[in-house]
Amino acid sequence: MTKTKQRIKAWTGIIAVFALAISPIVASTASAVTANTTINATIGSTISLVNTGTSTVTIGVSPTASAAMSSASDEVSVSTNSTTGYTLKLGNGDTNLNLVSGGNNITPDAGTFASPSATLSTNAWGYRVDGAGTFGAGPTSAETNVTSSTYKWAGVPTAASPDTIKATAVTASSDLTKFWYGVKVDNTKPTGVYTDTVTYTATVNP
Repeated sequence: MTKTKQRIKAWTGIIAVFALAISPIVASTASAVTANTTINATIGSTISLVNTGTSTVTIGVSPTASAAMSSASDEVSVSTNSTTGYTLKLGNGDTNLNLVSGGNNITPDAGTFASPSATLSTNAWGYRVDGAGTFGAGPTSAETNVTSSTYKWAGVPTAASPDTIKATAVTASSDLTKFWYGVKVDNTKPTGVYTDTVTYTATVNP
C-alpha cells in the first residue's frame, strides 16, 4: 500500500470517529407525558338573619299604685356557612332609648348586659336573653301584671354600642335566639301606646 493510500485510510478513520463524536444524540421516544394543575374553589361566606316572631312585640300592662310589670318575647334565626361562626348583637334602633308615646316616656332600665337588674325598675323597660351574660339560664316565661319580675333585666343599649348577645365558632343553620322584653309602670304613667325600635345584627366572624 502506498503512502498516499495509507494517509487516506488514516484520515478516513479520524473523520469517522469525529463524525460519530459530533453526531446528535437521539432521545428515546415516550408514549405519554403528564402535567398536573391544582383547582382551588374559594367559597365566600354568607349570613342571613330572620325575625321569626311577628316583628312587633306587644306588651300590655295594667298599672297600679305600686306598679305592675308584664313581658313578651321575640325571636330571631341566624344561618351562616362560615366555619368561624357569627356574632349576634342587640342595640336600639335610633338615638332615643325611651319607649315614647307623644310627650311621655318609659325610660330604659339601669341594668346592663354585664350587670342586669334583679328586677325591673318602676316606669322602665328592658330586655333579657336566657343564658346570655349573667341574666340566668331561665327558661323565661311571660309575666302579666305581676308586682315584681322573677327575672333579671337590662336596658337596651345605644345603636353605637350594642350588646354582644352570642358569639359562635361554627356554621349555623336556623340558630334561634329568643329575646324577652319587659315593661313596669305605676298609675302615674299616662295611657297610650309607648313605642321604640330595637335592631338585631348578625355578623360573620373573621
